[in-house]
Amino acid sequence: MQKQLNKFIAGSYKKHHSGKDYEYQSFMPSPVNRPYEWADSKIHVLLEEAGRFVGALDAYSTLVPDVDFFIQMHVLNEAVMSSRIEGTRTAIDEVLLPEEEIAPERRDDWAEVQNYIKAMNTSIDRLNELPISMRLLEEAHKILLSGVRGENKQPGEVRTSQNWIGGASIQTAAFIPPHPQDLPEVLKDFEFFWHNKKLDMPNLIKMAISHYQFETIHPFNDGNGRVGRMLIGLHLNELGILRKPTLYISDFFERNKGAYYDALTFVRQRNDLDQWIVFFLSAVIETAKKSKGTFEKIIDLRTNYEKQILNLDRRAKTMHKLLMQLFSNPYLTVANAVKNLNVSFRTANNIVQDMQKIGILKEITGFSRNRIFLLQDYINLFK
Repeated sequence: MQKQLNKFIAGSYKKHHSGKDYEYQSFMPSPVNRPYEWADSKIHVLLEEAGRFVGALDAYSTLVPDVDFFIQMHVLNEAVMSSRIEGTRTAIDEVLLPEEEIAPERRDDWAEVQNYIKAMNTSIDRLNELPISMRLLEEAHKILLSGVRGENKQPGEVRTSQNWIGGASIQTAAFIPPHPQDLPEVLKDFEFFWHNKKLDMPNLIKMAISHYQFETIHPFNDGNGRVGRMLIGLHLNELGILRKPTLYISDFFERNKGAYYDALTFVRQRNDLDQWIVFFLSAVIETAKKSKGTFEKIIDLRTNYEKQILNLDRRAKTMHKLLMQLFSNPYLTVANAVKNLNVSFRTANNIVQDMQKIGILKEITGFSRNRIFLLQDYINLFK
């Protein structure tokens, strides 16, 4: 075991009077803009392994022809999984459909996932002109909560009231984040940490600490979990760990939800940051392996599709153009095909029918008109 020179202390509790004849204690996290030396030697091994698998994913994704067509499905899957952690139950197939095709009782969940996709895509684009900052996260938060169930909870603004996690009231809460008065101090330290080039700290360790600290600060009245997980993807991009946004770890967190929350809680309860870093690096390793495997399956599927299309000589070129568009958005109507290919309705209908006959497209409505088609085998790779 490596000797830890400066023992990590997660924070301390501060007593407050609610004005309603009871007191509560908020958690004030310790500053993170400082060196950190881990004691668990397992972290060295996991860090090396994570770097190797993420590097392999990065190299592979840049060699995939037309990789940008496939990235949108990774974002969409991240939106589904990150939202599912918070209780939404929208399936990846449903997210592809327009709102009018969604059952009324499921539209709130559908809208929240759509907002996540928009927030993630907008934030990735904004990194070209704005570094990761609270301003960037506030913009993402505003998109995330606009027009959905959290729209009355200060979208795009750092909270000005006390929030809590778990329990029906603050008196029965499982955890109470920092008091609003303490937020300027902890958020200032947090932003300095993100951009402190003098800290001799591996990027993946910095990302692990960033996610823990964000979830502890809980700077918004709602949507903290989703924004905190979004931050991981943004860091991978901004730090240059990945040249393409192809690694999202909410799927791992969702499948290990209890362990995920426990690992965050144990930092605060036991001052044990090492076990959180071990959990985080394990998530990165498994996700990088899985993401590379998904790309390999995509390439095999694409090759199979292209072989089938080549047998239809007359329309092969136009069909291939439509196929590539479907890799970005595997939902289709004949009207969409008319618009995307700039062809007549009859030509588009014939192309779609041919693609259905050879098993590339699957019709899901059973209607004779207003039919909807999905690139089902491709979608299944992300389930």
